[in-house]
Amino acid sequence: MPLQTVEPQRLYRQIAEQLRALISAGEWAVGARLPAERDLARQLGVSRPSVREALIAMEVEGWVEVRTGSGVYVLDRSGAPGTGNGRAGEIPPDEWGPLELIRARRVVEGEVAAMAATQAKRKHIEAMAKAIASMQADADRGVLPLEGDRAFHTAIVESCGNVVLIETVQRFWDSRRGPLFERLGGHFETVESWRSAIAEHRAIYEAVRNHDPDAARAAMHEHMDHSHKRFSVSWRRTTQQKTPKK
Repeated sequence: MPLQTVEPQRLYRQIAEQLRALISAGEWAVGARLPAERDLARQLGVSRPSVREALIAMEVEGWVEVRTGSGVYVLDRSGAPGTGNGRAGEIPPDEWGPLELIRARRVVEGEVAAMAATQAKRKHIEAMAKAIASMQADADRGVLPLEGDRAFHTAIVESCGNVVLIETVQRFWDSRRGPLFERLGGHFETVESWRSAIAEHRAIYEAVRNHDPDAARAAMHEHMDHSHKRFSVSWRRTTQQKTPKK
């Protein structure tokens, strides 16, 4: 059963649907390792990040298991109704792919950061500093600094005084709590990766505090580019690290 190229609409769902059909048809047996992301991407005519989002969706649904440092393996779904492994979850039909989300955030929040650099008042800058301190304290305790992260990006967009932008950025961030993003983070987020992210937040903060829109935009772009890169490391090159508490 050959793979077919797909159209770019809710791409990860279309890819996952094809891969599930191939597994069901016996193309890959239980315990078999799926082809590498680059090979699947080439055969499907899509990007590797889109393939990764599909594989994460399939892991959430109980079709495959991602083993960092090794690859993606087919699970046995015959033992119980629906899954056979007790780990399946549901993905809301409107959930965004996490890597696609990061790219969208780069476009929007880059300009938001530039606006903040020209419009932020003292209270907004103080809120950003407080959020970074919260992130650092959580990271030092081995806890994912998600609340501080949200507070930081909220403070930036609130300084723009535009309700549409505020609600858009908050929707972006809240989507981070969806099952796809949480599962992806479970594989790749560590205390060390968050320390790097905190340093990137400080660069954004300094640019906004110095009222430098070009530097603020560039710092936000760099943060999103690094975030995308952190979640795009090859499964087979990644070694499992201790994951912070939630």
